[in-house]
Amino acid sequence: MKNTSILRLISVINLLLIIPVNNAQTPSTDFLEGVIEDIAVNNENEKEINWENEIEELSERISQPINLNSATKEQLEQLPFLTDLQVENLLAYVYIHGQMQTVYELQLVEEMDYKTIRLLLPFVCVQSVKKKEIFRLRDMFKYGKQEILTRLDIPFYTRKGYENSYLGPSMYHSLRYGFRYGEQVYAGITGEKDSGEPFAALHNKQGYDYYSYYLLIRDFGRLKTLALGNYRLSFGQGLVVSTDFLVGKSSSLVSSSFRNGGIRKHASTDEYNYFRGIASTVKLIKGVLLSGFYSYRCMDGTMEENEITTIYKTGLHRNEKEADKKNVFSLQLTGGNISYVNNRLKLGLTGIYYVFNHPFEPELREYAKYNLHGNRFYNVGLDYGYRWHRFMFQGETAIGKKGLATLNRLQYSPVQGMQLLLIHRYYSYDYWAMFARSFGEGSSVQNENGWYLAMEAAPFRHWIFFASVDFFSFPWWRYRISKPSQGMDLLLKTTFSPCKVANMYLSYRYKRKERDNSGTNGSVILPIYQHRLRYRLNFLPGDMFAFRTTVDYNHFHAFRKPPSQGYQFSQMVSVQFPYFPLRAEVQGNYFHTDDYDSRVFVAEKGLLYTFYTPSFQGEGIRWMANLRYDINSHWMIICKFGQTIYYDRNAIGSGNDRIEGNRKADLQMQLRLKF
Repeated sequence: MKNTSILRLISVINLLLIIPVNNAQTPSTDFLEGVIEDIAVNNENEKEINWENEIEELSERISQPINLNSATKEQLEQLPFLTDLQVENLLAYVYIHGQMQTVYELQLVEEMDYKTIRLLLPFVCVQSVKKKEIFRLRDMFKYGKQEILTRLDIPFYTRKGYENSYLGPSMYHSLRYGFRYGEQVYAGITGEKDSGEPFAALHNKQGYDYYSYYLLIRDFGRLKTLALGNYRLSFGQGLVVSTDFLVGKSSSLVSSSFRNGGIRKHASTDEYNYFRGIASTVKLIKGVLLSGFYSYRCMDGTMEENEITTIYKTGLHRNEKEADKKNVFSLQLTGGNISYVNNRLKLGLTGIYYVFNHPFEPELREYAKYNLHGNRFYNVGLDYGYRWHRFMFQGETAIGKKGLATLNRLQYSPVQGMQLLLIHRYYSYDYWAMFARSFGEGSSVQNENGWYLAMEAAPFRHWIFFASVDFFSFPWWRYRISKPSQGMDLLLKTTFSPCKVANMYLSYRYKRKERDNSGTNGSVILPIYQHRLRYRLNFLPGDMFAFRTTVDYNHFHAFRKPPSQGYQFSQMVSVQFPYFPLRAEVQGNYFHTDDYDSRVFVAEKGLLYTFYTPSFQGEGIRWMANLRYDINSHWMIICKFGQTIYYDRNAIGSGNDRIEGNRKADLQMQLRLKF
């Protein structure tokens, strides 16, 4: 015991010297934003992903930190930067050595490195464990936390659709109310009106165009979770069902890991990736959980001759044509999951059965020949995992009405600070899974085979090296590829942190794929090559200022065709004013690309629970200013103004989205009340 006390004292002194308690830039918030940007860039998403749920859940965790002395495995697994081995070692440390006296004892936990500790500190605390109090309804209303959040976007331009098509004003507006009592009760409602949609008129006489409402109850005896209203589901590796965090390629092995979230609330404005009804998880015996769910939703689409021909996923109802697609058919689904977990072994069985009220018969072009159609479908998947010393094996194998899908990952940490990851996936070209999302080159769990190998190592104190390579193939045609094809994706990244106020990284990505040669109707398939180079410097000289500099260079060429190039320069400055609750962030970008294939990505801080990662092509500048003022502990206001100016065009966009002129400016405002 004496030696343990001495070690604890030494660790506290060391961490007090190397880790600042207060920082203008919260490392964990930066981590999540970095992951979002990383996934968006490395997976080349064609549209913005709604990250509200993920950012909100981590923000809630900051406002109510986990007590390390009473933390459960499930609570720690909610933090995406903790590995399974780190979670187990943290729980074992408290069990063996007793309650922690300070968070700085984290240095004594095996496998817990400096980077992870910095990320972890905002989310955890150390308090003596109290006897669990009996739940009382009057306590819930007395001590519950409430939040009202409203957002207004005002565009300073006019799209062509407003001339004779769009039915509502150009302003975007949303209103959210949320209630939380500890980690046991969550309730809320969200309303949203997109730009161009009418409010309290025409097809939106009920006010907003979209409403989301939820009630989530957790940890009442054997009842682990009960969800009513809108909710999300994620089990196994996502091959059967997952409307949770998008798993994709990134330059961090931690963010590449996948943990199923089970049943969670859906509080965001995402109008497609959710379920509506009831879902519940109960504990049968130690280590065995049983979940069940039922959902009934009216969905957007088009109908022809009593058949569903398209499913409309954007949630936009700005003109009569889009309004006619609203709620034209219904989808019912039911299913469940049973899982067994002990210290090293995980087993789970997930099933889902869904029914359209009309047959779904889309136009099956040649590349979509084997896509989902009909009106009754099912998926069943077995997921599994086993940890042995420094090896972790996870996977899932699923079947459906058509086809088979399997994904297996092996992770190995030979020494502290080094990890190896191998992922194999096989998604048959005729596997149907409507709400599945998992790791891959494509956007769906279908028509893909691949081997992904990655390594992350920190052999020296200030250096982190990452390397990954993905060999993938598509057994059947894809959009713009009129035959089976294959490709390779290579990613290299070096991070250097010479001191606690500065860090930088250099990344290089090479990708080779195949594409139809334009003008040949698919008779000629040629390889295409992409090179992406990025340098970023983060400098935090103190609690007041933060600087971020980014330089990007992209090179694209197709076989026997002239290459195209693109580059951008970005500078961000953030100021946290002392003795005054105002934070300001200003960012400027200059971009120049030859075409869409050489486009560049820009990362900007958005409003609360949002993050903005658009892509740009052509030549121009983009600048934005973000001001956050915390009036007091109850009121907070954010204003963000952004403008894009193009030097190579006199109009922006096309169709109803066309903007005359070369400038596009928006003002976004957000007001929050907490009580």
